[in-house]
Amino acid sequence: MNKFFYQIFKAPTANVLVQLFRYGFVGGVAFVADYGTLYLATEFVGLHHLLSAAIAFLFGLTVNYLLSTSWVFSEHKTGNRWVEFMVFAFIGVVGLGLNELIIYIGTDLLSFHYMLSKVVSTMLVFFWNFFARKYTLFDKK
Repeated sequence: MNKFFYQIFKAPTANVLVQLFRYGFVGGVAFVADYGTLYLATEFVGLHHLLSAAIAFLFGLTVNYLLSTSWVFSEHKTGNRWVEFMVFAFIGVVGLGLNELIIYIGTDLLSFHYMLSKVVSTMLVFFWNFFARKYTLFDKK
């Protein structure tokens, strides 16, 4: 059991299933940061839900980068962390565009509550972000 726990939670790994599991956990933490910021910025600060969503997404992106590079992905294609972050962020910006589009469609066109639209968006953008980042930045093969 200790060996299994070590491989899943602590050991550096290139195993895509372990990385996907870890990225799911990291995504959960980033989602809480993103979702919480969205709610606070919209309900308490009074920002429009699309502006709040953009700010919240960028906050979640930063949390995701820090945790992904320290725990999920052990191999890096570039030795330059600044370049790595810029590509990571670019993939995130594409994800942000998808996020905004899905929230717009769900909330403004289909009349779902913006928080429900965000949940749907998160599920879809999660897979884009993981595979784009893994194969662009963190897989030396």
